[in-house]
Amino acid sequence: MRETLALCDHMFVVTGGPGSGKTALIEALAAAGPRTMPEAGRAIIRDQVQIGGSALPWADRSSFAELMLSWELRSHREALALSGPVVMDRGVPDVMGYLRLCGLSVPQHVQHAAELFRYNRRVFLAPWWPEIFAQDEERKQDPAEARETGAVMERTYSDLGYEIVRLPYASIEDRAAFVLECIAT
Repeated sequence: MRETLALCDHMFVVTGGPGSGKTALIEALAAAGPRTMPEAGRAIIRDQVQIGGSALPWADRSSFAELMLSWELRSHREALALSGPVVMDRGVPDVMGYLRLCGLSVPQHVQHAAELFRYNRRVFLAPWWPEIFAQDEERKQDPAEARETGAVMERTYSDLGYEIVRLPYASIEDRAAFVLECIAT
């Protein structure tokens, strides 16, 4: 496990509930230089809607979780091959958190993946921020579920031994500067 940890120190996860500013932050960081990996959820929802699939959070949550796991494993492999910092819009443990949030059991292979596919020990949490939360066609969670998602992700990453670094309630530029400073040390 120690070799895995050493190999992934350059991979930084940003997690939290929907509508907490994660994606805007990732976009700002990408513009500032670090490589980034996009979030699985929105892309999977778009694809499933386009093809008439049922692996959606409002239809078949288990299938949706499996597709997210595949996406996150691919993103992990891609990021592992890169040099320099890579900022991830969610990670493998988010799949565990999603299943926990939904009240579904976490299959052994998902637990094993979260233990095996590691990231930098510091994980950035975008806390619930009601002033910026908004729903749309892909983000259908209500504010209570969005808030609980952030709490579940924090517990999930903590349970896996990660150190949670809370992002400040600040502008996108200030949040990006905060992350860039943290990953430089």
